[in-house]
Amino acid sequence: MLTGPDLLTLSPVIPVVVLDDADQAVPLAQALLRGGIRVIELTLRTPSALAAIERVAAEVPDIAVGAGTVVSGEQAEQAAKAGASFLVTPGTTDALLDAVTGVGLPFLAGAATVSEAMRLAERGLTALKFFPAEAAGGVDYLKSIGGPLPGLRFCPTGGITADSAARYLALPNVGCVGGSWLTPKDALASGDYARIEKLAHAAAQLG
Repeated sequence: MLTGPDLLTLSPVIPVVVLDDADQAVPLAQALLRGGIRVIELTLRTPSALAAIERVAAEVPDIAVGAGTVVSGEQAEQAAKAGASFLVTPGTTDALLDAVTGVGLPFLAGAATVSEAMRLAERGLTALKFFPAEAAGGVDYLKSIGGPLPGLRFCPTGGITADSAARYLALPNVGCVGGSWLTPKDALASGDYARIEKLAHAAAQLG
């Protein structure tokens, strides 16, 4: 059974994917897996997201499929029923944290400030999502809070690119990064899974 801290060790990059067509989910997951990426976060931003999670969970068991952009307890429960193996929230209210904890899946709770991170640490969480990473201060911000919050590690997400990922991963309080560059919209639209596999292979070498 995965734990929250485990999620930071599955891959140097967690692909963050918005899918409009659930039929793309399985070939996408297979391409990422061939490229050496063993995890995928499918965000709950489209009507097809839950179906996409269900298909990946059933047909590509070697990849850990998570539900991202979880903003309610109902979404957390729906994602768990669809077969998600972990959850990711963009931010964290007390009600959402209670609901996500109650589902029983490992999760990365979102934080953007020192106070938010400290509140989550008070609830026993040590592995967090830092979002929106670039807009909230990026590498310099995470470097600055490493001293006062040495027990926390992060998966920064938001605005990170193939070029900037390595700078984040060099920080001792960063376990992995979340990124959308592995799954370009035009590659998905054209079914260019070979390109996605190549991008995944490059990302896997960052670890």
